[in-house]
Amino acid sequence: MNNVFLIGLVSFFADLSTEMVYPLIPIYLTTAFGATPALVGVIEGIAESLASLLKVFSGYITDKYRKKKPIAFCGYATGLLYKVLLIFAVSWVGILIARIVDRFGKGIRTAPRDVLVSESGNPQKLGQSFGLHKALDMAGSAAGILVAFFIMKTWNGKNAYTELFILSCIPAVLSLFMFLFIKETSKPRESKEPLHVWRGFKNLHKHLKLYLLVVFIFTLGNSSNAFLLLRASHVGFDPAEVIILYFVYNLVSSLLAFPCGKLSDYVGRKPLLVAGYLFFALVYANFAWASSKTVIMVAFVLYGVYTAMIAGVERAFISEIAPPKLKGTMLGMHSTIVGIALLPASVMAGFLWSAFGPAIPFALGASLSLCAATLLAFGMRSQ
Repeated sequence: MNNVFLIGLVSFFADLSTEMVYPLIPIYLTTAFGATPALVGVIEGIAESLASLLKVFSGYITDKYRKKKPIAFCGYATGLLYKVLLIFAVSWVGILIARIVDRFGKGIRTAPRDVLVSESGNPQKLGQSFGLHKALDMAGSAAGILVAFFIMKTWNGKNAYTELFILSCIPAVLSLFMFLFIKETSKPRESKEPLHVWRGFKNLHKHLKLYLLVVFIFTLGNSSNAFLLLRASHVGFDPAEVIILYFVYNLVSSLLAFPCGKLSDYVGRKPLLVAGYLFFALVYANFAWASSKTVIMVAFVLYGVYTAMIAGVERAFISEIAPPKLKGTMLGMHSTIVGIALLPASVMAGFLWSAFGPAIPFALGASLSLCAATLLAFGMRSQ
C-alpha cells in the first residue's frame, strides 16, 4: 500500500495544480474571450475526446513493455507544459491548444498509473487501493480549488488569471518529484510474441463487455464539468462562489472515495456502480430544474457522492475482470470509450443549452444515466 500512497501523492499534487485553474477556464473563456456555451462545449469536447483516444494505446504500450512508471511520468510532465501554455494564451484558440496538451498527458498517464495501483496493493482489496488513490486525487483537487478561491478573492485586475497560472506550476513540479520514490511493480515483458489484442477483445468476460456498453451510454449524457460550473454561474453564483461549490464537490468525493472503494470489496462492485448512476441522474435532474441556489449546492454535494461511488470502483472492477496480459489495454479502452462518447456529449450539451436553455441537456444526461443504471442492474446478474 506504500506504493499506492506515493502514486496517490503524485495525483494529489498534479490535481492540486490542475484544479487551481480548471474551475476558472469556462469563466475565463466567456469573460476574457467572449466564448459562448456552445464554444465552451466544443473546446471541452475536443480536448477530452482527443486525449481519451490515446488511452487505449497507452494501455497497450504498458502491457507490451511492462514499463509503467516512465510512461506515467511523461504523461504527468505535460501537466506542467499545460500551465505554461495557459500563461501565454491570447485567444480561445490558445486555451484550446492548452487543454488538448493537458488531456493528451492524461491520455498517456491514466492506464499505466492505474495498472501501478492495481499491482501495488492486495489483489483481494482492489477497491480499497483504488479508493485510497482516488481519495488523495480528489483531496488534491479540493486543495487546488481552495487555493484558487483565496487567490481570486484577494487578487484583482486582469493579471489575476496569469498570476494564478504561474503559481499552479509549483505543485506540478512537486508531482514529478514524487516519481523518485515510486517503485516499478513488475519485470519488463520478456516474450517477443504479440499480445493478440483482438483475440483478447473477443474473449472478454461478458460482464466487462456489458459494462463497457453501459459506460458508453452513460457518457453520452455526461458532458464536461464546465457546464456544471456555468450552470451555477447562470443561477447567480459569482466566480468565487462557483469555485467554492466545486471545492465542496471534490471534498465530498475525497472523503467518501476510500470507504466506497472498501465497501465494494465486501458487497461487490455492481451495487456501488448502479447506485452511483442513480445518484448522477438525481444530480443532473437538480441541475436541470434548479430554482434556487440551495438546489445547486445540494446538487454539487450529490455529485461528489456519485464520483466517490464510481471513479475508484469501476477501475477496480475492470482491473480484476480484465485478462491479466491486457489489464492496461482494458483500462485504457474504458477511458477511450469515455472519450469517444464525450465529444458528442459536450458538443450536444453546448448546442442544446444555446438553443433551448440549460434544462434540456441536463435532463438528457439524467435520462441516459437511468438507462445505464437499469442496463447494469438487470443485465449483469451477478458481480
